[in-house]
Amino acid sequence: MRASVDEAGALLARSDSAGRRRPSTPPVRSAWPRPPGARGGQLRRQSSSFREDVGHAASETYLVSRLTFSLLKYLGVGYRWMSQLLALTIYAILLMPGFIQVGYYYFFSSQVRRSIVYGDQPRNRLDLYIPKDNSRPCPVVAFVTGGAWIIGYKAWGALLGRRLAERGIIVACIDYRNFPQGTIGDMVRDASQGISFVCNNIASYGGDPNQIYLMGQSAGAHIAACALMEQAVKESSRQPISWSVTQIKAYFGLSGGYNIHNLVDHFNERGLHRSIFLSIMEGEESLSRYSPEIVAKKSSAETIALLPLIVLMHGTEDYSIPSSASQTFVDVLQKIGAQARLLLYEGKTHTDIFLQDPLRGGRDPLVEDILNVIHADDPIARQKIALAPIPRRLVFEWQIKLARRVSPF
Repeated sequence: MRASVDEAGALLARSDSAGRRRPSTPPVRSAWPRPPGARGGQLRRQSSSFREDVGHAASETYLVSRLTFSLLKYLGVGYRWMSQLLALTIYAILLMPGFIQVGYYYFFSSQVRRSIVYGDQPRNRLDLYIPKDNSRPCPVVAFVTGGAWIIGYKAWGALLGRRLAERGIIVACIDYRNFPQGTIGDMVRDASQGISFVCNNIASYGGDPNQIYLMGQSAGAHIAACALMEQAVKESSRQPISWSVTQIKAYFGLSGGYNIHNLVDHFNERGLHRSIFLSIMEGEESLSRYSPEIVAKKSSAETIALLPLIVLMHGTEDYSIPSSASQTFVDVLQKIGAQARLLLYEGKTHTDIFLQDPLRGGRDPLVEDILNVIHADDPIARQKIALAPIPRRLVFEWQIKLARRVSPF
């Protein structure tokens, strides 16, 4: 069993997002270079044919499919996983009309810059969602997607990226290695390197380097919080750094878990078996290291003083990761003197605030709360957003209700 895992990980590590062999240490460069004569952060997308776009869509679909089958091979075929997979399939079919529209936007919109290289690992790519009006530097959200540490992928942030870009925010969706391609240490390193790229290069894409926000959802919220705490510890102890915590104005954690010790049994009951989860987290002895809540408790006052405003957002009916995980982390942060805030969404599940609500169209509570933090000191921006067109519905209400009933989340 272990040999097959290592072989799968080695195969994935040697292949890029198009499934092709690539050199092990390519130069770090943007896949969307700035055209000559561009100024003011404005970009002109390189022309690409319909055939090239379809080819890119096919290669990314191949990558996701290959990762999924590698995962299933590792997990084995059991009743619980087969039933979960069936529920996920039905869930996806019910919401497919919305997913197709978002997918079309992702692959064919001129506002999306896909697969910009930020590091030398195969999954070190990020997508940028650029507002149509970028005549002046835009606020930036660096977003780490979820996926149970196993099936995370940058394209999962397309709907959030679209919604925020429509409101004048640049969104950078950071991809990272998943298990068994990598373990939690690799994921945190990838996320930190992606954040570093955003902090040091976003001005070239029309972003405001003085308005950078960090966000993660589910497993991505945990990974992003680990990266943030690790960076604060390094910075306070005068270690070499490539980006500074002081460059991050706020951290948004969506439906995340921050004390991994308290979640091992919960995930085991939900189907993510203890042995697999401990393998992802590099063994039981590493649980404290990768629990931001525990790291914060043990950190010095100087480390805590570096942290930005931390806003945790959670649905009260979340069964994948209970909302108490966010409540406890906020309590700890406030007790040790950090700026922390909790926003609970009554009756919302793990995916409601991230998928179903945006697919409904209209005013999205999560997006509105994020914008209120980003534009807290900019009344003109808030007024402009209030007058912006309301997003249209992408799926019918009956589809959302049925999807909610069968959701494995």
